[in-house]
Amino acid sequence: MKPRHAFFACLHRSPPALFEAALWMAAEHDPEVKPEALLEQFNDLQQRVSAGLPMLPVSELGQPLLRRLNDMGYQQDEATPLRPQAALLNRVLERRRGQPLTLGLIALELARRLEIPLVGVNFPGHFLLRVPGADHLLDPCGGRRLYPNDCRDLLQRQYGPHLPLKAEHVLTSDPFQMLQRLSRNLRQLYLANDDSINALIDAERVLEMGNASTADYLARASLYQRLDCPNAERFDLEHALLLCDDPIQRIRLTERLGHLPPNSIVH
Repeated sequence: MKPRHAFFACLHRSPPALFEAALWMAAEHDPEVKPEALLEQFNDLQQRVSAGLPMLPVSELGQPLLRRLNDMGYQQDEATPLRPQAALLNRVLERRRGQPLTLGLIALELARRLEIPLVGVNFPGHFLLRVPGADHLLDPCGGRRLYPNDCRDLLQRQYGPHLPLKAEHVLTSDPFQMLQRLSRNLRQLYLANDDSINALIDAERVLEMGNASTADYLARASLYQRLDCPNAERFDLEHALLLCDDPIQRIRLTERLGHLPPNSIVH
């Protein structure tokens, strides 16, 4: 089975196989990645993490789980510029460095196996975790507790003082939302590292998952522009125009479409 097909097969299981699906995403970029083997190796990490957890009710083990991972060296990748390896799950398992989202996916898989209640939160700019029913969130990069004021500070550090904290920022995210976010992260990281071909793999997955935004179509259109594929660029710009409700952006998209050569049909 091709990695993309295996990815969607994982996503459509009941319940979705979140962690395995993320491994198949990595396999799309590297044919040497064998998700089945990595799942077997993950058993060892599970045992080592479990052995270091305190004797507490499972409902109280969310933060200790994250602290245990941190003690074992699983930390946020602070490299500048950040490279795609920070969002490729196989590389994060190998290097013990990653983005908050990939560290969070590791924690969520361990929590699932150890029956520790833990869910993901697609907080803007920094993926977070939550123990259901708790009055705080958890940073996957070490387990720090974040209360509303901490979340507000984190949001303002990412986006400036004019973006208010909203209830939608702290909603529980489902596997589909987490994997689409991971796809967008990879798309951006490959693009920032001048790898348009690999960025295109993730840009296509984002759109294939559905619920794509104007920005998603524009991102792929820009990749097609870099790769000198005007017909494909036109397709995405037209879809972006259909989704766009900003009058100024609609004018710019119309102008950009006008500068493209006419569609060429090959018989």
